[in-house]
Amino acid sequence: MALRTTGSVLMVFLWSVAVVLGQNGWSVTYTTQSICTLEGSTVELTCSYIYPRGTVTSTFWFTKMETGVEPEDLGQDPEYAGRLEYHGDKKNGHNLRITDLREKDSATYKFRFITDQTGGRYYGDPGVTLSVTALQVKVTPTRSATSKTLTCSTTCTLTGSPTYIWYKNGQSLYWPTSQQYTFWTSETESYSCAVKGHEDLHSPAVCVQGQSWSTVDISCTYLGYKSTTSTFWFRSVKSTPEGLTRDPGYAGRVKYTDKKTWRNEGSSILRITDLIEEDSAEYRFTFKTNNFEWGHSFPGTTLTVTGLQVKVTPAAEGQKTLTCSTTCTLTDNPTYIWYKNGQRLDEPTSQQYSSNMLVVWDSTVNIYSCAVEGQEGLHSPVVCFQVKVTPQQFSAYKTLTCSTTCTLTGNPTYIWYKNGQIVFRNGQNVQDNSSPMYSIISEDADSYYCAVKGHNGLSSPASYTWWYKKNGGDYQSMTGPQHVFNQIQSSDSGEYYCEAQNEMGTDWSRTINMDVKCE
Repeated sequence: MALRTTGSVLMVFLWSVAVVLGQNGWSVTYTTQSICTLEGSTVELTCSYIYPRGTVTSTFWFTKMETGVEPEDLGQDPEYAGRLEYHGDKKNGHNLRITDLREKDSATYKFRFITDQTGGRYYGDPGVTLSVTALQVKVTPTRSATSKTLTCSTTCTLTGSPTYIWYKNGQSLYWPTSQQYTFWTSETESYSCAVKGHEDLHSPAVCVQGQSWSTVDISCTYLGYKSTTSTFWFRSVKSTPEGLTRDPGYAGRVKYTDKKTWRNEGSSILRITDLIEEDSAEYRFTFKTNNFEWGHSFPGTTLTVTGLQVKVTPAAEGQKTLTCSTTCTLTDNPTYIWYKNGQRLDEPTSQQYSSNMLVVWDSTVNIYSCAVEGQEGLHSPVVCFQVKVTPQQFSAYKTLTCSTTCTLTGNPTYIWYKNGQIVFRNGQNVQDNSSPMYSIISEDADSYYCAVKGHNGLSSPASYTWWYKKNGGDYQSMTGPQHVFNQIQSSDSGEYYCEAQNEMGTDWSRTINMDVKCE
């Protein structure tokens, strides 16, 4: 057995809730009805089953079922290829393990078993509902112009009451450990979040910047029967009308501009500055004449305050769709402006912009934000795209280079060796030209080296050493490109890494933490 790893393992074991449905001695018991877990992690769905007689000949899990049609075994679905494992035991228990989870894996999973008896087929309802979510940082302004509240957002409530980790400019913060984080800043800084124990499953970074604030004017005219003695504006949600100038939530942000055109008629303008979402309300005007108060029962003006937010959704391969999103439809059909890395884009002026993201082996960052024309100072929070290679798509792809410290004379032809054997494809050596590069697709621990045609004796074999530390003990070593476990046991749990050495130098793999659980 060759040692393999996945990028991140978030194991979800739930043993507290039994879900049992059955009849006439047939039943399937699920340990839980729902699980919410992270994209890129690993999950195990567990059940047990009973039946009255016979021998079980087949067991599998499925997500789709049509009347009169035998459901399809997930093990045959190409969408799950290389990511799905079944595990059974002698006590009629069965586990479904899915690795490298994707959002489209979200579904209700059901277990089915078949016996050698006539009509001996059964599946269990209601199944286990799996929800797969990515982390995303959402930014909410507060009443203070220099503070923001960040939320590590998911599309479902993560199972197991996780502890959150926040990162500022790439560095982890000791505090807070909750899903929300409020901070004060006038700088432009990068924030992201993760779940403790699975820090490699970061949210995309969000760059939060100091922000200008918008102002609104709400106006009205009025007419009374007698001379007006006083006027004020108020929020309609108040049981007793109270002037906004006396409300501490509006301190320093409210101004009235009144103009009388005659002793019993006039106009008034309410100006609110530094708008925040909590200012969303219906605003009404009232005026007094001697001992009477007028206008407070009349309909007012409903104000909805929204921030701009760039939302990111997958599009075609290598693409993202960015949407300049608001919680309400902005008045006056505005024109949108997009910015990339701080520079205004000449187009488009529509609300949506698709960006072709180049997938590269080294990380690059592009920063996007949006604004409304005429209010360019009110940018959305910027979204930082960190392009990275995803394990499920690219972990098997590698490019090898037969490197030299100078350019060899005479346009040499290179020969490649895999596990000591010359590599052939369609009867020909895979490298029959002068390029020193060779692209491979492999998930196994294979050894490769190269030589120049006509000088095969001067190839570049490397020596390999596996270093491992079991259960906190001292490091031990074993030579060879593969570390094979003939009978793996829980005592094999520990840290592992590989060292490769040749005349060009020495290099090391990343350390693998392997946890072996034996049933």
